[in-house]
Amino acid sequence: MMEWRKERWPLVWIVGGFLVCYFLPVGWERFDSAVVESLALVRWYAREHVLLCLVPAFFIAGAIAAFLSQEAVMRYLGAGARKVVAYSVASVSGSILAVCSCTVLPLFAGIYRMGAGLGPATAFLYSGPAINILAIVLTARVLGVQLGIARAVGAVIFAVVVGLAMELIFHESEGARIALHQQQDHGPPARPLWQTALLLAAMVGVLVSATWGKPATPTGVWATVYAHKWHLTTLFGAALALGLVRWLKLPAWQTGGMAAVVAVAAWLAPAHPIVPYVVATLGLSVITAADTGEGGEWFTASWGFAKQILPLLLAGVVVAGLLLGRPGHAGIIPSDWVSSSVGGNSLGANLFSSVAGAFMYFATLTEVPILEGLLHNGMGQGPALALLLAGPALSLPNMLVIRSVLGTKKTAAYVALVVVMATFTGEIYGALVGV
Repeated sequence: MMEWRKERWPLVWIVGGFLVCYFLPVGWERFDSAVVESLALVRWYAREHVLLCLVPAFFIAGAIAAFLSQEAVMRYLGAGARKVVAYSVASVSGSILAVCSCTVLPLFAGIYRMGAGLGPATAFLYSGPAINILAIVLTARVLGVQLGIARAVGAVIFAVVVGLAMELIFHESEGARIALHQQQDHGPPARPLWQTALLLAAMVGVLVSATWGKPATPTGVWATVYAHKWHLTTLFGAALALGLVRWLKLPAWQTGGMAAVVAVAAWLAPAHPIVPYVVATLGLSVITAADTGEGGEWFTASWGFAKQILPLLLAGVVVAGLLLGRPGHAGIIPSDWVSSSVGGNSLGANLFSSVAGAFMYFATLTEVPILEGLLHNGMGQGPALALLLAGPALSLPNMLVIRSVLGTKKTAAYVALVVVMATFTGEIYGALVGV
């Protein structure tokens, strides 16, 4: 006889799934358009973020896991490290990456699994997309210097406070995890730390240069960098290839052959730099996957992060698009609801702005033009700052992946800390500026 107590949850999921499918509101105009928006958003995400942002991030995370010694991680980011050092390293490391809330996830997972303390790891997780120099400069130029400075100061403080709060709340469970890492013997590092640091720097250079966004004005330093972004990407890629041959001992003929194929691809498609970029990525994957040494370990670790993170991100983007749509396009939740709920500087407006920002997906720098439109439609300065502090650092896809790394309790605590702090910071800022 079947034991229904053991089967009740499968039954609930099956019946629930059937009911959802049975009552799908197909034909309702808003639902149909929301489905289209969700598919459009995930297509845009796949085209704009997976190749240029996530793939390099997966390789960087894999390199952290495969090349970086646990001793080095514990020394600078572990529970026993000096807090000034740990949080400074976490904040500075995050601030040099012009990445969104999703691209930072593989890097966060890499350092956390290598033994970084929960506090510094979550400080890094927040600082990556929030303490973004380009975004802060753009905020100041488009939305005003006052809001730009408030965003910069608030983001730095948030990174440290959120990290310290997470460390305090979960100090017991984290103590056990760190103790377990300290007991593991990973042996001496395969190479000096400076060599590993240069390899990681070259990969970060590829990530940052390939994803460099087009500035608002055609002149200036940022515009110059943008005009030469693919040249910089090529230089960083060449430096990485040299390091792989010299320090990882990958066969020079394979690496040289890959470089030649990439050069031919660049010559055949000069107007489409993404073509040689994809060829280089595929070549690196093939060479490292076939290697029996450190290259193989690197690819295995990178592939492990990709398997865990990418499906959750894509599913999260689909759901976020269904509920909230794309910038300028509504999902199931009407965009005018959002606009009408963030006016003034009430506690409710700041809370709504923080929560809405936490669940929406913002690609790097897109939060600025979105906020510009909301401010012109009556959004208060306080809710604007609340969204700037909560939105870029969180998103529904981001939460799903963080949960797979930290678990439900720690993820809920992290999200709650960011939302609550953003709400009260927006309330205080709105009261100070009187808007």
